[in-house]
Parts: sequence; structure tokens; C-alpha cells
Amino acid sequence: MSELRPLMLDAADADFSARLDTLLAWQPELAGDVVAVVNEIIAAVRSDGDKAVLEYTRRFDRREVENIDELDISRETLQQALVDLPAEQREALETAAERIRSYHQHQRQESWQYREADGTVLGQKITPLQRVGIYVPGGKASYPSSVLMNALPAKVAGVDEIIMVVPAPGGDLNPAVLAAAAIAGVDRVFTIGGAQAVAALAYGTSSIPQVDKVVGPGNIYVATAKKAVFGQVGLDMVAGPSEILVICDGETSPDWIAMDLFSQAEHDEQAQSILISPDADFLQAVQASMNKLLDEMPRRDIIKASINGRGALIKVADLDEAVRISNRIAPEHLELSVADPDGMLVDIRHAGAVFLGRHTPEALGDYCAGPNHVLPTSTTARFSSPLGVYDFQKRTSLIACSPEGAAKLADTAAVLARCESLEAHARSADYRR
Repeated sequence: MSELRPLMLDAADADFSARLDTLLAWQPELAGDVVAVVNEIIAAVRSDGDKAVLEYTRRFDRREVENIDELDISRETLQQALVDLPAEQREALETAAERIRSYHQHQRQESWQYREADGTVLGQKITPLQRVGIYVPGGKASYPSSVLMNALPAKVAGVDEIIMVVPAPGGDLNPAVLAAAAIAGVDRVFTIGGAQAVAALAYGTSSIPQVDKVVGPGNIYVATAKKAVFGQVGLDMVAGPSEILVICDGETSPDWIAMDLFSQAEHDEQAQSILISPDADFLQAVQASMNKLLDEMPRRDIIKASINGRGALIKVADLDEAVRISNRIAPEHLELSVADPDGMLVDIRHAGAVFLGRHTPEALGDYCAGPNHVLPTSTTARFSSPLGVYDFQKRTSLIACSPEGAAKLADTAAVLARCESLEAHARSADYRR
């Protein structure tokens, strides 16, 4: 039997704060000079376009391709993938898509205006982005759910065109990913990945359209490339490894909590699973459950590396202290497995998504509950939000002054302009008096 050894912490210990900081610290292991490699790829794609994309696809994805058309998946192929998908999988994807679409329709923002007494009109115009690119991991990490979560909010927002890129290492491509693209209404799909895909989306090539925003998760090369092209295009976020924090009062089944912790640990060796409870015996019971259940997991080696490397069981004095620590951690996923989750929610300030009650595992949110599973990680929930319709809409301010309104505003504007020694500003306002 494999042995799991998550870090055992007690909030009452004098060194708790320092040990928690060490636990939460995450820096990607940059094998070689990742930044230099990514910058080289981006420069090549900007310079040589399709030629560079083909070269990097041959090199990194081990594919013998001579023409960019070989990487362009037709709509007919997407629809055929949907038709050929096993009925159970198709039904699950369509059910998830409907729930995701329905949830995100509540996020739509509308343009608005109001008129002041002197006739001046002020307002805000909401406009969808024209074209967005979504990056979907490929190969062993193939996630049709990510297609739905990235594309459907863009569709609800009214984006004109969605370009999807997904790597196909060795030519392998998950049919469910293509089927999900058909369900979500993706307009074009290219089987490219890595930094070259991000660069192609950001700058465009002869064959791959330039987009206004790039969204979706990827490996360290993809994340680094997204950072590098920010400003040329908009981004959703640069995400780190997946995280789950469970607060439990000790009354939930230890097996349930153990599996909830595993649900994130199985993503990645760098994923982080943390349990906080005031019940020391319960923490021990969950650890025993994890060791009991581990050998049943197909991805047991990844789970073991994650739990032993970055997992933790934290003893607290009470649930109030658990909430304070949770707000400090600002987790991507937060489960409140307690008797009164709504009461506890009042004091939760920082979390990407909150799962309320013993019967709401994080896994439901990953696939089909409805809210987006693209969430801020690495404490960025302190200032970031889940991906949503608002990420695919722009806001434009509207100002329409009546003659009376312009004259009134000119008095104030001219004074402030001269305070800043900007005489042309002042006179421009004065002319409207």
C-alpha cells in the first residue's frame, strides 16, 4: 500500500504562519530557459508565420505536416465527431453545455444611458469582442469540459468568431474535444499547441486569424507565452496548478473528503489539496481514508506526488479560525462541508468558487453545475474572478452634452485643466461656453 504523508499543521503552533507561507509558495520549475525559448518561438511566428508554426508542430508534436491546411479541422469533421461519439458521452456533453449556457446568460450586461436635467446624456455601451482564441490542452491532458467552459461564455456574450487551438501530439486527438467544439459553436479549430499557438493567435499568420483575446489553460510554455503577448491581446488569466481547500466540521464522511482532495490532486503533481478542521480525530480519519483509497486510483502516482509535495491537513481552534485561514489562502476551489455553509459564506472574502454543503463536491463544478471552472489560482482570487461573459464584452463610455450642459461643465473643466497647466484643454472647454 502506498503511503500518503500530507503536511500536518496546527494553527496554534508558533511557526504556523511561516510554514503556511512555505506551503502556499509556488514557482514553476523552469526546465532550461523557458522565457528565452518562448521569446524565440514568438519572434519566429511573428516573422515567418505559417512556416514557423509548421516547423514547431513537427518538432514538438512529432507530426509530419507540410501544409497548414492539414492542421485546420473542418466544421464537417467536428460535426462528424459529435455524431460518432458514444451516446452516453454526447448526452453528458449536451447536458453540461445547456447548464453552462443557462448560467452564463445571467451574466450578460446591457448598454445603459441616463439624461441629466440640462439634457446631457451619459451612458455605457456594451460590445462583444470581435474574435477570441481559446487554448485547449491536448494529448494526455484532453479536456472537452474546457472547450465548453471557454467557448460558451463567449457565445453568450455575442463574440463574432471563436478560434480554437488544441495540440495533437503524434496526431492523437480526443474525439470528445472535437465534439465539444461542435456543441459549443466554435467557428474554426487548428490542431496546434504550445507557445507557437499562442503567438499565432496573438499576431496572426496567413492562415490563422489574429484574435483580440486569448483564454484557456496550458503548460508552462503556454503560460509564459500568454504573459509575453499580453498587451498585443487580452488574456483571461495566467493560471497555476489546480487547488482545493476543504473546511469541514468533522461530520462528513472521511471517504468523501478524501476523494474530494484526490479530485484535484490527480490533475497534476503540483496541484494542491488542503483540509482544515477543528477536529483532530477527523483529520486523522481522512488521512487513513486517503491511504485506504489511493491504490484504487488510476492516477495514484500523480496523486501521491501532489499530496506528499503540496498537500496539508490543518488543525484549527474553531471554524471561525478556519475561515480566516481560508481568506488568507484565497483558494481556487473552496468546499464548505459544514452544517451551516450559508452562515459561513458571509465571512468568505476570497475564493474562486465556493461549494456549499456536504453534497456539493468540487467535481460537479468542473463539469456540469453551470458556473465556470476557469478560476483564479495561487492566491489571485484576492483580486480576480472566474471566467465569464464579462470577459468577452467591452464597455465604452458615452457622453453627449447639450449646449447648456457643455457650458456648465466647461467652468469646472477649464479650472482643473489650468491647475494641470494644460491650456489647450481649458480653451477647448471654454469655447463651448
